Amino acid sequence: MSGRPVLLTSDAAGVRTLTLNRPQCKNAIDAELWDALRTALSEAGSDRAVRALVLTGAGGAFCSGADIRKGVSSEHPLYRMRTLSEVTLLLHELPVPTLAKVDGVAVGAGWNLALGCDLVVSTPTARFSQIFARRALSLDFGGSWLLPKLVGMQQAKRLALLAEIIGAEEARSLGLVTYVVEAGEIDGFVTDLASRLAAGPPVALAQSKALLNENADRTLREALASEARTQSINFATADTPVAFQAFLDKTEPTYTGEWNVPS
Repeated sequence: MSGRPVLLTSDAAGVRTLTLNRPQCKNAIDAELWDALRTALSEAGSDRAVRALVLTGAGGAFCSGADIRKGVSSEHPLYRMRTLSEVTLLLHELPVPTLAKVDGVAVGAGWNLALGCDLVVSTPTARFSQIFARRALSLDFGGSWLLPKLVGMQQAKRLALLAEIIGAEEARSLGLVTYVVEAGEIDGFVTDLASRLAAGPPVALAQSKALLNENADRTLREALASEARTQSINFATADTPVAFQAFLDKTEPTYTGEWNVPS
């Protein structure tokens, strides 16, 4: 225990920011930080005041992966992997839009932590690697599921088997980074992007995110059935008539996510 929080939390205008705070080791994730992430993501998912979430790292690095400096723990690996799996699912299934703000390194589980977010914004000097093979390990934190979906099987195998370090522009060309923004501009860019997402209709955005995550593995018939069910949920909120009226009035709507079924 370092005596200081390993994960910092701040809120502003519906946006919650989680900052990995172990800059002395480029925010490598140890057991304490895994537990903190699990708690923070669970709380964010159940807090209706949170409309968007930003994940970033302190000290000029995003995350250098799992902390292996202390060697192999005496705890059985199965228990550690259960914690990783819980954090992975909490992030992936979080019902609000998520953004990773990446500077410096994002490698191993750290890169897959970023890829688990809905959007990834990085500086031009950020560096990425599926570094597992260099540690005689295989992919974890959802990498084996995420990479083929994002880049196709051949590129996924290249990244996993060679464990190359790639730059931000190559990552963007592969579809692994959404935006590349200069270091001096990234804070303002992410703040604006997160604010736009936080201002959106929360129920509709949650439905669209879930549909995209789930329907990639379903047939068209199954996807259409899911879309019909979720659209019915959207029509039962106060946000849909507000959006329609704002369109007619040429004004900006304010969304609440409130239920709007006549009693």
